[in-house]
Amino acid sequence: MEKLMGFVGATVGSLAGWYLGDLVGFMTAALLSIVGTAVGLWGGRRLARQWLES
Repeated sequence: MEKLMGFVGATVGSLAGWYLGDLVGFMTAALLSIVGTAVGLWGGRRLARQWLES
C-alpha cells in the first residue's frame, strides 16, 4: 500500500509541478515537475504509513 500511495503522490506532485512551472517556461516546468515528484512521493508514503499504523 505504501508503494501505491507513493506512486499516486509522485504522479499528482509531478503534474502539479508541471502545470505551475509551465506558466513560466519549459525548463521551469521540468524542474518543478522533478521537485513535485519528490515531494509527492514523500507525502504519499508518509500518508500511507500513518494510515497503516492506526
